[in-house]
Amino acid sequence: MTIVTEVSKEGARGWVRVWDPVVRVLHWLLVTGVAATFLTQEDKFVHEPAGYAVLGLLLARIVWGFIGPTHARFADFVKGPTTVVRYLRDVAGSRACRYLGHNPAGGAMIVALILVASLTGVTGWLRETDRFFGVGWVENLHSIGADLLLALIVLHILGVAVSSILHRENLVASMLTGRKRH
Repeated sequence: MTIVTEVSKEGARGWVRVWDPVVRVLHWLLVTGVAATFLTQEDKFVHEPAGYAVLGLLLARIVWGFIGPTHARFADFVKGPTTVVRYLRDVAGSRACRYLGHNPAGGAMIVALILVASLTGVTGWLRETDRFFGVGWVENLHSIGADLLLALIVLHILGVAVSSILHRENLVASMLTGRKRH
């Protein structure tokens, strides 16, 4: 009797597992945590713990970006600016290559989201410390970070929609199931 692995069974049907459970859970927990922080700005008893949770999730994602499986690793999807710009030009011309993992623009967006969400979370924490409580530039940086994060989230969603249409695949579903067309 031959034992068939899950990957080979899926591959036989034209599907391959791309996103591991850790990437998917962290992604959706970050979505939830960031949404909670935006929706509870006036309620510090929810806003602050949600912000700390987001910082913890970001730290976990950064660690997973170095030790996780292939498509979770930064080395797999972080590309230089020239590659990202070339990819975006190809998208504009409707001729962008399909990537099994993150495309170059998606990789750049992940880095930007991690950096800006981290900046926003750290400045949110700092503004509650004795040293930085009420300090204007910390307050301003936190506010600017939150606004920039919201703009990046909108761009991220638009990028997912464009890529889904361009390559005729449901990227939201793949982040739920972990599978993509082979």
